Amino acid sequence: MGKKALAFLGSAAALIYIINPTAGVVEFIPDNVPFFGNIDEATATALLIWGVKTLFDKGNKDEPQVLDDQKH
Repeated sequence: MGKKALAFLGSAAALIYIINPTAGVVEFIPDNVPFFGNIDEATATALLIWGVKTLFDKGNKDEPQVLDDQKH
């Protein structure tokens, strides 16, 4: 399975989990547990952000990233 396919599947799963986190379908950590209750939603959000970044990344991997103020 390629990286883009994994990013797509992970993003889709994370989006479904984020949209419907308390419907009782799957709740890995109950939200009423102090502090730890929101870790599963935070993890799903991080997975979604990574997946979207991976799917839409068009950067050239051979060329190093240079900030605008470092260009000469």
